[in-house]
Amino acid sequence: MEERLKRGDVYWTELKPRSGSAQTGRRPIIILSNDGFTSVPNWRSIIVIPLSTSSKQSLRGPTAVFIAKGEANLKEDSIALCHQITTLDRSKLTGMIGELSAAVLKEV
Repeated sequence: MEERLKRGDVYWTELKPRSGSAQTGRRPIIILSNDGFTSVPNWRSIIVIPLSTSSKQSLRGPTAVFIAKGEANLKEDSIALCHQITTLDRSKLTGMIGELSAAVLKEV
C-alpha cells in the first residue's frame, strides 16, 4: 500500500488473527494515526479503529460512534468501535473505501 494514508481515511483490512471479543475478519477500519507518521512510507505501523455493521454494537455507550451509510462511501450504517483501537501493519490494508468528513471524524 504505497498511497498516502491520512487520519480519517477508511480502508478494508483483514483483522486476523485476533482473540477474545476483538473484531475479526474482513472489515472497514478508520485510520487514526497522526498524519506525520502515516506520511513516512517506512513507518509500517498504523493505529486504526475497526467498524462494525451490527446494530448491537451501538449499545456499547460513548465509545461506539454511529456512521451513516454513504459517509466515506460506506455501503451500510456502521459503528466505529473506539474501545477497540488497535495497531496494524500497513500491509494489512487491502483497499481504500473513502474518507470521513471532518464533522464525523471529530465525533470519532
